[in-house]
Amino acid sequence: MKPRKKPEGRNLTPRQLEVLTAIRDRTRSNGYSPTMQELADQLDISKVTVFEHVNALVRKGLLRRLPHKARSLEVTSSARFPDERPTLVPLAGRIAAGQPIEAIENVEALDLEAVFATRRGSRGANFALQVSGDSMIDDHISDGDYVIVEPRKNPRNGEIVVALLEDGEATLKRFYREKGRIRLQPANEAFEPIYVDRVDIQGIVVGVVRRY
Repeated sequence: MKPRKKPEGRNLTPRQLEVLTAIRDRTRSNGYSPTMQELADQLDISKVTVFEHVNALVRKGLLRRLPHKARSLEVTSSARFPDERPTLVPLAGRIAAGQPIEAIENVEALDLEAVFATRRGSRGANFALQVSGDSMIDDHISDGDYVIVEPRKNPRNGEIVVALLEDGEATLKRFYREKGRIRLQPANEAFEPIYVDRVDIQGIVVGVVRRY
C-alpha cells in the first residue's frame, strides 16, 4: 500500500512563504512574474538564495518554472496562503450607526480566526453553540445566532455564560453572584431570572455570529 501523499504547501519555511507570496503579489500587480533579481532586491537577499528557495518551491509543486525564460515563475493551484484563508474577511473601513463619520478608504482585513481564537492559557479550545430562543434578545443575541464560547469555569459578574443546571438543561444567561445564591439573568423582560445555589459553568460567551 502506497503511503498517502502529504498536502503540498504545509511545510514551507517562513522565507519560502515570503518568496512565494512575493511572486504571487508581483504577478497580480504587473501581469507577469518577477525576475530572480527583482525578488532578491525586494526581499533583500542574494540572488543565489532566491534560486534555492524557488527550486525548493518547484520541488514541492507550488511553483512552475519554464527554462530559458526570465519571467517564467507561475504559482500553482496547490499553493495556499495564510492571507487567503476563508476566515479572512476584507475590512473596508467603518460605518456610522449614530452620527456620520468620515469614510475610510484603506482596505485592511478582519481575521475571524484571530478574533475568535482560543486565548493563550485557556483550558480548552473555543467552541460555538447555536442559540435557541429569545431570552437574550436585549443583549442582541437572537434565535438562530451562533455564540462563540471560551471554556472558562469562573465568570465575573455580568458576563454571559453557558450554564448547566442541575436538571441537565443548559441555558445562556448573564451571571451574577449574590449573597447565598447565583442569579442567571435573561435579557428579555418576558423571562424571569433563574436563582440557584450552585451551577456548572461550561464557558463564557466571547462573540456572536449572525447570518442574514
